[in-house]
Amino acid sequence: MDYGTISTNETDLFAGVELTTYDRLLRAWENSMEMVRDFEMYSKRIEDEEVKSVFKKFAEDEGIHAAKLREMLIKHKGAASH
Repeated sequence: MDYGTISTNETDLFAGVELTTYDRLLRAWENSMEMVRDFEMYSKRIEDEEVKSVFKKFAEDEGIHAAKLREMLIKHKGAASH
């Protein structure tokens, strides 16, 4: 069965829906957290020490990004409720 092509273009996916700054921050934070989990899992399942080390560092770096995004989310949620 052919379902046609599925667009991953944000303009197509959210046609007619306006995304707020909070929406974009939330989406970015969720994606960042998923990357932290993925990199951490990879670092624990790989035998090669060099690759393991790179994935561990990526998890740590992405954790910093996730923390900053969370901080901004909280700030924007507070601003939106006033």
